Amino acid sequence: MSELETKTAPDAAPLADEKGAEIMEKYEKESRTRSFDAKALKMVFYYLCLAFTIYHLAYASGIRLLQMVNIKHHAIHVGLILILGFALYPAFKRSSRKKISWYDWIFIVASAVMPVYVFVRYPVFISTGFQGETIDIIIGTIMILLVLIASWRLSGPALPILSVIFLLYALFGRNFPGIFRHRGYTWHRIVTYLTTDIYGIYGTSIKVSATYIVLFIIFGEVMNKCGMGQFFNDIANALAGHTKGGPAKVAVLASGFLGSINGSAVANVVTTGTFTIPLMKKTGYTKEFAGAVEATASVGGQLLPPIMGAAAFVMAETLGVKYGVIIKAAVIPALIYYLGIIIQVQMRATKDNLNGLPKDQMPKVKEVMKERGHLLIPIVFLLYMLIFSGVTVIRGAFWTIIVTIIIAELRPISRMSIKDICDAFVAGAKSTVSVAMACACVGIIVGVCGMTGFALNVAHAIISIGQQSLMLTLLFTMVTCMILGMGLPSIPSYLITATIAAPALVELGQPEIAAHMFCFYFAMFANLTPPVALAAFAAAGLSGGSPMRTGWQAVRLALAGFIIPFMFVYNPALLLENVSFLTGIQVVITACLGVVLIAAAVEAYLYGRMNIVLRVIAGVGAFLLIDSRLITDIVGIACLAVIIAAQKFVFNRPAPKAA
Repeated sequence: MSELETKTAPDAAPLADEKGAEIMEKYEKESRTRSFDAKALKMVFYYLCLAFTIYHLAYASGIRLLQMVNIKHHAIHVGLILILGFALYPAFKRSSRKKISWYDWIFIVASAVMPVYVFVRYPVFISTGFQGETIDIIIGTIMILLVLIASWRLSGPALPILSVIFLLYALFGRNFPGIFRHRGYTWHRIVTYLTTDIYGIYGTSIKVSATYIVLFIIFGEVMNKCGMGQFFNDIANALAGHTKGGPAKVAVLASGFLGSINGSAVANVVTTGTFTIPLMKKTGYTKEFAGAVEATASVGGQLLPPIMGAAAFVMAETLGVKYGVIIKAAVIPALIYYLGIIIQVQMRATKDNLNGLPKDQMPKVKEVMKERGHLLIPIVFLLYMLIFSGVTVIRGAFWTIIVTIIIAELRPISRMSIKDICDAFVAGAKSTVSVAMACACVGIIVGVCGMTGFALNVAHAIISIGQQSLMLTLLFTMVTCMILGMGLPSIPSYLITATIAAPALVELGQPEIAAHMFCFYFAMFANLTPPVALAAFAAAGLSGGSPMRTGWQAVRLALAGFIIPFMFVYNPALLLENVSFLTGIQVVITACLGVVLIAAAVEAYLYGRMNIVLRVIAGVGAFLLIDSRLITDIVGIACLAVIIAAQKFVFNRPAPKAA
C-alpha cells in the first residue's frame, strides 16, 4: 500500500468487506449470485461472461462480420442475459448457491434456443410481414415467460407484475372504462408484436441495453479495476477532508464522481459508504444524517454528467438528439443539486460545530494527481470522442475502453494484468445482466403502450386531473414517476416514466428534453423516498441508523433536487436551451440563491439559528426563485436580504458552541 493510500481514511475503521456484501445482498437483489463449487462449471460461466463482453466490444468496434439487422443483435443480447440470469441467480432464498437446479437447466436451454430461432425464422418474419405463424406464437409465448421469470428473479416482483398487468390490458382493453378503453388484441397479435419485431422485447429498451448500457458498464468495471474509485476517494479527501464537516463533503464528492460512472445507487452507497459513513459518525454526525448524505450523493451521481450512469446516452437515443445536447441540459441542474447537499452539510457542521479531519493526515492534491491523475485521461478522451470527433456513441465508448486499458499501464499503481482485464470484463457482464433483464421486461410495457396508445391516454388523464394547470400536472407526473420508479434500476425506470408520464408534459407545450429530464429526476428519487428507498436503506445498514428515518433525512437533504425539476420546467433556460449568456448567468445565480434558502429553511440556520418566522420567509423566498420572472426573483432575493439583515443586525446570535 502506498503512503498516499494510508492517508486516505485515517482511523476510519471502515466496515469489513463482508458487511458491504451483506448490505448489497439485502438491498440489491442483483448481487445475490451463485458461486459454483464445481471448478468446471465455474470456468464455463466465467468464459461465457468473458465471451459476452468480447462479443459486445467486437460489435461496437464495427467489425463487418458482426454487423447485422438490429433484431438479430438484440436477440443474441437477450439470449445471453437470459442464460447468465438463470445460471447465476437462484430462484429462491433457500435455493443452492453452489449448483444449478434442474429446472434452471431447462430455462437455460430454452434461452439458448431463442436467438437461434430468431436467426432461422427472420426470413419468414420478413416474408409474412411479421404476422406470425403458430410456431412463432408458441416460441414467442415461451420467450415472454422466460423474460418475466428471469426479471422477477433478478429484480423482484414489481416490474414483472406491472408487465403482466399491461399484457392483460392489451388483451382486455375493450372492457376498460373511459379513455383507457381500446379495441383489444388477440394473444396472437400481442405475441407477434412483442417477440418478432423491434417494438417489444427486442425494441428500444433492449437496444439501449445492447449498445450503450453494456459498454458503459464494462467501462465502469475497467475503471474500477484500475483504481478510479480509490482516486475519487483520495481527491475528495484532499479537497474537502480537512474542512468543517469534511467527511460529509468527501462523501458527497466521491459518491458523485463514482455514481456518474457506475450508475447503481446501492452499489455506490456500499462502495464509498464503507469508508465515508464511519468517518462522518466519528466527526459527530448522527447515524441517520451520515447515511442520508451517502444515499443522497450516490443517487445524485446518476444525474451528473458526463456519463449519468449511461442515462445521457439512453436519453439522447430516446429523444433523437446528440449526446452533447443532453450533457449541456443536465450539467447546471446536477451541479445545483450537489450545491444544495454541500450547503446543508456545511450548515449542519457549523450549527453543531463539527470539525474536519486533521489536514496533515489528508492526502495532498498534488500527490493524488501524481499517482492516479492519469486516470482522468480516459474521461477526457470520452468527452472528446462524443462531443468533438463526430463518431457514434457506441464507437466512442469502445475506443474509450481500449484507451483506459492502455492508460492504466502507464503507472504500476493502476497497471492491470491480463487476468485483471478479464476479471473486469467478467464483472461487466455480470453487472449488465440485471439491468439488461429489466430492459427486456420494460420492452413488454413499452410495446403494449405502443399498441394500445396507453401513454397518450395517461397523458390525457394527467392533464384532465390537473385541469390544464401546469403545476398540478407536474405534481401528478411527479407522483406517477416516483411510483413507477420504486425498486427499479435507473435506466429501466427512466424508460418506463419517459414512455408513460413524459407525454403529458409535452402535450402541455413543454420542450421534450425538459419533460424527459423531469421524469428522470423523479424516477431517480424513488431510491431515496420511503416506503421503497433502497439507497437510503442500504446506507442505514452501513450506519446502523433507522432505515425509515434515514430515508426521510435523505428527502430533506435532497429537497433542492425535488424542486429543481420544477425550476427547469418553468424556466427551460436552466437547461441552457436557447438562452443568451447573460440570461443563463441570471438563471444560475437565482437558482443557487434559491438552493441556499431551501437549505436554510431545512436546517433552520444561515448565519445563526433561525426561528420559525425566518424559516417561513426562507421557504417563501425559495419558492419565488423557482419562477425566474424578474418580479419573483426580486422578491425572493429580498427574502434572503431580510434573513441576513435580521441575523446580522437584529438577533445577532451565532450558533452556540457544542458542549
